[in-house]
Amino acid sequence: MKVAVVGATGLVGTKMLQILEERNFPVTELIPVASAKSVGKEVTYKGKQYKVVSVEDAIKQKPDLALFSAGGSTSLEQAPLFAEAGITVIDNSSAWRMDPTKKLVVPEVNADVLTAEDKIIANPNCSTIQMVVALKPLHDQYKIKRVVVSTYQSVTGTGVKAVDQLFNERKGIDGPMAYPYKIDLNVLPHIDVFQDNGYTKEEMKMVLETKKIMGDDSIRVTATTVRIPVMGGHSESVNIEFENDFDLTEVRDLLSKAPGVVVVDDVAKLQYPTPLEAHEKDEVFVGRIRRDETQPNTLNCWIVSDNLRKGAATNAVQIAEYLVAKNLVGAAVEA
Repeated sequence: MKVAVVGATGLVGTKMLQILEERNFPVTELIPVASAKSVGKEVTYKGKQYKVVSVEDAIKQKPDLALFSAGGSTSLEQAPLFAEAGITVIDNSSAWRMDPTKKLVVPEVNADVLTAEDKIIANPNCSTIQMVVALKPLHDQYKIKRVVVSTYQSVTGTGVKAVDQLFNERKGIDGPMAYPYKIDLNVLPHIDVFQDNGYTKEEMKMVLETKKIMGDDSIRVTATTVRIPVMGGHSESVNIEFENDFDLTEVRDLLSKAPGVVVVDDVAKLQYPTPLEAHEKDEVFVGRIRRDETQPNTLNCWIVSDNLRKGAATNAVQIAEYLVAKNLVGAAVEA
């Protein structure tokens, strides 16, 4: 399968290349794509060097799939060019997520909505992905009424500039600032831009995307998203109110058996998920599972996942794997 990676030199694009290789995705020809200033640079895939090409050159080579991680404005402009050429796009930006004509997919939750006609498929926001993977089996069993989530998000979610800012501050070096304040030894309750309602765009992404992925507009979600000075993954404190009561043993059992979920929950042994433990892993880790004693049918838990992997690159590759497995992309479709 001929695969283009658009934004191949960025943090997530680099991670996509790594995950395609690790998961042995059937790439017969790789086409790395990036902005004009990166054309001609080289990326490494399976020990070989590949020259970065322009969007125009990539489309001419007629890839079967294009994995996009090049930002929203780039995607709005360029993803339709690939789609019009019959190339299936899996886009990691926010550009298409809430477009009613586009599918928003987390494979463990709603891959079955995909068809061969879907030429632009949206990859959800990183903090939404890990939450819905854990919510899905619980919603199926108890029906979720309301979710209150507070996030503790890694600087890698912002990009290379933010990682550089953190380490520059740690070393006492002045440099470019990705954030309006220092991030080292600090916590910023501000991810993305503020909206008219006082919430940030990141918070509203979690609200709106959860409803769309779960296919249930009745689920009420409220979010506070926070940037913390860590690498490796995003963490979330999640309070879930159900229509029906639950048994904690059954909750742990449902989560343990759910695809993509690992339960790490033994407080007697001080076992619970952390971003350091989740780093470079593809699963969603759930712990601190306990009843909210202030109201009925309500659960508290702690959800952690690597935001560059399951929160971005891995989820996109898993969508691609599903398309291949179901013959929804490439030669099988054209035949």
